[in-house]
Amino acid sequence: MFFNSLSGRFLMLTVVFVMLAEVLIFVPSVARFREDFLQARLERAQIASLSLLATDEMIDAGLEAELLENAGVLNVVLRRDEMRQLVLSSPIPEPVHATYDLRNAGPWDLIRDAIACLADPRTEVIRVIGEPVQQAGLLIEITMLSDELRNGMIDYGVRVLILSAVISVVTALMLFLAVRGLLVVPIRKLVAAMTAYAAAPEDARHIISPEASVAELREAEEALRSMETSLTTALRQKDRLAQLGAAVAKISHDLRNILTTAQLFADRMEDSDDPRVKRAAPKLVNSISRAVSLCESTLAFGKAEEPAPRLQHVQLLPLVSDMLENERLAAGDARLELVADIPPGLSLRADPEQLFRVLANLVRNAHQAIAASGRAGEIRLSAEQSDHAWTLTVSDTGPGLPPKAVEYLFQPFQGGARKGGSGLGLAISAELVRGHGGDLRLVQSGPEGTTFEIRLPK
Repeated sequence: MFFNSLSGRFLMLTVVFVMLAEVLIFVPSVARFREDFLQARLERAQIASLSLLATDEMIDAGLEAELLENAGVLNVVLRRDEMRQLVLSSPIPEPVHATYDLRNAGPWDLIRDAIACLADPRTEVIRVIGEPVQQAGLLIEITMLSDELRNGMIDYGVRVLILSAVISVVTALMLFLAVRGLLVVPIRKLVAAMTAYAAAPEDARHIISPEASVAELREAEEALRSMETSLTTALRQKDRLAQLGAAVAKISHDLRNILTTAQLFADRMEDSDDPRVKRAAPKLVNSISRAVSLCESTLAFGKAEEPAPRLQHVQLLPLVSDMLENERLAAGDARLELVADIPPGLSLRADPEQLFRVLANLVRNAHQAIAASGRAGEIRLSAEQSDHAWTLTVSDTGPGLPPKAVEYLFQPFQGGARKGGSGLGLAISAELVRGHGGDLRLVQSGPEGTTFEIRLPK
């Protein structure tokens, strides 16, 4: 689990990258060590040869062997004044295996020779050529065994690898602690703040207070604080609206019962012999009916949500005919013509009860608009289908919707099309259509009439 965390992966990657960098440095370093090792042997051999030359080459065999041993070489050849001279010599156990000229060796040559020396475990005689120090000749040449050179290179390489490992671990640990302090801990605090807020979003005490020192994390905290503040405000507002809705629903319920009783008495007033009462009774009945309708619409809209539609195949023409017959009986207006232009046998997939309510709302609104104009009119329902959807159209020849109703269409308590209207009918109808996955839209509205379109996906 540790290596699945941000700090664990950062620690692992840091160790890997530092070791990779050290490996890339290791090969040139070993090549450099080999060159320095051979140069040191050349210098020691030069000093030994100069000691012999200072005695006019009069030296016994034991001292010569000691000089060669101290220099770590087998033979020393010095070229001075165009003359090549074997200054110190000892028996060579085997032929010279390879010759290395350090005078013109490039970096790639040194690296190649170092890798070859490390890869070959055999002890061999090699010849090394270089330039004498302090320009004490034109050339110095030595022969030596390769085992001491290889052992020195291996020892140096091991020490470099150990040092690299220590540097990697220390660097990774320091970076781990830095990342943990700068990123991991603030991120965990951010997650903890989000979890605490999610547990009680309405409690403003859980809104995060930006504290991060890293600019990017602080921007994230500030954005989260802004979102949480807006969300808490919205939740409080919705809670107040829910409480207000519950209160309005209770009041509307009681008011509907009161108005229903008043409506019964108002109906009886029409049988009065007093002409003034007879004239006032219809207006009173209409006012009470509108008030009852408003209460019922408020109660319907005040529900938490409409039930999910129970989709089934519905024959559209019988449903529309039944709805229009009810509206015809309720209207009792001979000047109103209701037309169902529905192809026989057309069926669609919908909730019949909810579809009935949507169509009834649209037809009732159209009837009220025509009645308010005082003219005769027509309401026509038509339907068609395509490969992807069913389209139902409700059109009328009324005076059209007022500008305010068009501006606030489908918004409750704002999109009323007539005086005293609440706009709840259209809001509820749009919600029911959306529950079917479709949409209800206004196609056109003007002096020539209004057209609504219902589109239900197949």
